Parts: sequence; C-alpha cells; structure tokens
Amino acid sequence: MATLTFYGGVNEVGGNKILVKDKDTRILLDFGMPFSLRDQYYSIPFLSPRNERDLLELGILPHIKGVYKFDSGESMIDAVFLSHSHMDHSAYISFLKREIPVYCGETTATILKTYSKIHLPSLEFNFEGLKFKTFRTGDHIKVGNIEVEPIHVDHSVPGSYGFIIYTSSGTIVYTGDFRRHGSRPELTEDFINKSSEAHPDVVICESTNMTSVEVSSEHEVMKKLNYIIQRTSGLVMANFASADIDRLRSFYESARMNNRKLVITLRQAYLLHELSKDPHLSLPKLDSESLLIFRKEKKRYFQWEKEAMNMGRIVNSREISSRQKEMVLACSFYDFNELREIKPDAGSCYILSSSEPFNEEMEIDFNRLINWLEHYGLPQFHIHVSGHINPLYLRESLQSINPKKIFPIHGVHPKLFSVFMRDVKSKIILPEKEKKYRM
Repeated sequence: MATLTFYGGVNEVGGNKILVKDKDTRILLDFGMPFSLRDQYYSIPFLSPRNERDLLELGILPHIKGVYKFDSGESMIDAVFLSHSHMDHSAYISFLKREIPVYCGETTATILKTYSKIHLPSLEFNFEGLKFKTFRTGDHIKVGNIEVEPIHVDHSVPGSYGFIIYTSSGTIVYTGDFRRHGSRPELTEDFINKSSEAHPDVVICESTNMTSVEVSSEHEVMKKLNYIIQRTSGLVMANFASADIDRLRSFYESARMNNRKLVITLRQAYLLHELSKDPHLSLPKLDSESLLIFRKEKKRYFQWEKEAMNMGRIVNSREISSRQKEMVLACSFYDFNELREIKPDAGSCYILSSSEPFNEEMEIDFNRLINWLEHYGLPQFHIHVSGHINPLYLRESLQSINPKKIFPIHGVHPKLFSVFMRDVKSKIILPEKEKKYRM
C-alpha cells in the first residue's frame, strides 16, 4: 500500500517536503526551506540557527528518520526529486545524507551548482558532495517500486517540472509550481494533457494564488516596462531574481528598444554564463553590445567574481553615474550603498519585479527599501507576473486532469480553495502536517 506524508508545504507558501512510500521504497518530492516558519524565529544574519539541532527543535527541519547527514544511522530514503531550483523547494537538500541521489532537471542542477559556488558558506546552504542525477521530459526513472515521469511546466525559473508518479496502489500527479500565463504556456499544457491521460488517483497541487490575484502575462510585463523606460529621463533601476530568465529577457529587450543598455550584477553574469551552456535556453549573450556587467568597488573579489569580470564589458558606479540616460541597472537591495556614488538624476525610477520570497536575495525589508528610495527621489513601480497559476486556470486544469483526490499545498488559504472547488468531481483533502495518507 502506497502512502503520502506531508512534512512541509502545508498552510504555507513553499517549504515543500512530501514523502511517498510504496512497500519498502521511499522517495521525497522536494525538500525546500520554509521561509515563513524560519522567519518566525530567525532574522538572518543577525539571529541565525547555530546548528541542525536548532532547526529540528523548532520544527523548521522535520523529524524524518534516516534522512540527515548528521544522523549516524543508515539512509532510509531512496531518492529525492526536485521540481525546480527555487529555495523553498530545494535549499534543505543541504542537510541530506550524501548517499541519497537528488534527481532534478539539467537546468535545475546547473542553477543549484552555480548558487553553491557563488553563495557564502552557511549552515542552510551547502550542496558539497550531493549526487545530482538529471532528467528531461520523456524520461522514466525507476526507484524500487516507484516510477517517476518528469514533465516540463512553465514557471518563473527555467527547468521546472511536474511529476507523474506510478505506485503499486495507483498514480500520483505532483504539479510543483506551475502557471499558464508565462512565456511558455505550451509546457504546462503538455503536463496537464499527460496528467489527464494518466487517470491519476491523486493530484498534489500548488494553491498559492487564491487572494489578491493579478491577471497578467510576461507579454504585458514587457509592455509596461517599455512604457516606463521610454518615459524615464534619468536612471532606471530594477530588481528581479537572478534566475528569472523570462524577466531578464523582458528587461533586456525593453532596454534595447529604448536605446539603453541593461547592466547586470556579477552574480547574474556568472549564472547567465553557466545557463548559456544549455542549448535549450535562448539567452542574451554576455558579449552583446546591449548588455553590461556592474562591478562594485571593493578590496577583495571572490574567484567566481574575477571570472565574471572577464565575461563581458565592465562598468562601475562612476560610469553609470555619467551615463544614466543610457542605462537600466539591475541590482539587488544589497547594492544600494552604490547609490551614494551613482547619485541618481532627477527623473530616475526604481522597478521592483518580484513578489515570491523564493531566495534570500528577494527577502527585502520593505520599509528600509522605501527609505532609500525616498532619500534618492526614486518612485517605485511594481511590475510583475506571478510564477503561480491563477485560480481559474487551476480549476480548469484540475477538472481536466480529473483525479479521485486532490491535496492542495503551497498556499495559506486551503479552506478558500476547498470551497471554490467544492463542485468538482474530485474529493478535496486538506492535508495535515506529518499525517500519513493511504492511496
């Protein structure tokens, strides 16, 4: 008899950790950092966990036998399958026993290995020694009694997948994070169609967008960016996630259309260089005349930063200051000290183009951000399209797949979801944390 146990993603956005057990085979679907739960206890970097035991004590790491590298016993998990690279789905693979294989898309492996290289060492971010095994759509991975079929989906990071999981007790569909309004909706349509053909017993679906839903698309984001950049007389500053390639393309094309150059950080440049090795991704070239790399002045550079400096044309704060009308500067909140040198001209603006707290660089103290913007006279525009499916599309997708049971996760309004979906044929089950569910 196959069973499901939810160790994360219940009544929270992210932190997904789902154990699938079939006879003597155990696999985990995602193993992410629970940002909201962690933030209830810690304020990084001022108050950080000292060791893994702190995280276990507070329930931030779940008590799962035979999983963690600090456990002396044998491994009790046969494999972990990652849907994508966002930290709320992947970061806590840091704590896994190194003999446990981590299956993920090729692009996810590239992103996580790159992050591991450029991230400062920390308790919660250490991928050294992990065994990554990669897949692509069309593969079938057999692990003991369980077979997993990964199928691509559209999300706000490349290399995202949903899974069709075949067990001795029936078929499970796990959506991961997906949407139908991004730049590649056909990927999600493939997943929905194949999931429907599998006639699943269970669907485990994300339910992030249930309130304050914005109906938009990446194409509309591009139009809005163009509208603002076209009318801005000074510097345009932008903040978006390094791995959001759709958003990078949108800013790059909007800058080009308005005779500006997109300036990216060393971090973004290094990641772009690594992702450019994937022939399936269409990315701006680092040696393009319309793309520059921003180098902050500091006494010491990491080796990866030195490598990034040789990947394209470098500019510093002084050059940006003297050419503000020619630039769209992509930078994180932690680069704001450079504004003293840049001195944004009157008529400059700031575009925040993210909402999901899926990695540390996007965890911004909004009040501090407003203080900086007010000091330098930078009005803020929020131009974004969610990486998550809207409730109308979600409803249509679930009706199309038509499973016997639906487990909504990765959301904080499960009751709203269940009432909204109350007339679908499937039985809605609101999962409880660490409760075992039989197929």
